Amino acid sequence: MSETRSRKFRQAAFVYLHVGLLYLAAVWAMGGAGLIPGERGPLALWMGLGVGILALVVWGLWSWQNPWFARGVWALHSLRLPALIEGAFFPVVEGGDVAAGVPSHFYLTALAVVLVNLWMLARAGWDL
Repeated sequence: MSETRSRKFRQAAFVYLHVGLLYLAAVWAMGGAGLIPGERGPLALWMGLGVGILALVVWGLWSWQNPWFARGVWALHSLRLPALIEGAFFPVVEGGDVAAGVPSHFYLTALAVVLVNLWMLARAGWDL
């Protein structure tokens, strides 16, 4: 594999690492604010799963450097877009008020971060 191609995978891994850390921090903050329902399981379980997935994806992108792996991560990561778009531009209205909890600019920021991550994954997966 060429050095340029290898660099794209390392960059994608590095960006994914930062996206994952941002998501973990958001889960931690939202859990502390009581915005994560208890019936979804303990916060420690979700944090542990997040760390495991983050480590697997970063390792896979950095070490394995397989275009199909990057494409698969891109496809799964793109599934976040509908919820982020809805939260950013079409917040749920309950009783005439915007639903309490997470402000729409949180979703807008997350949308921008996810789009940058998708771009980096696409560079690694399709820019042959």
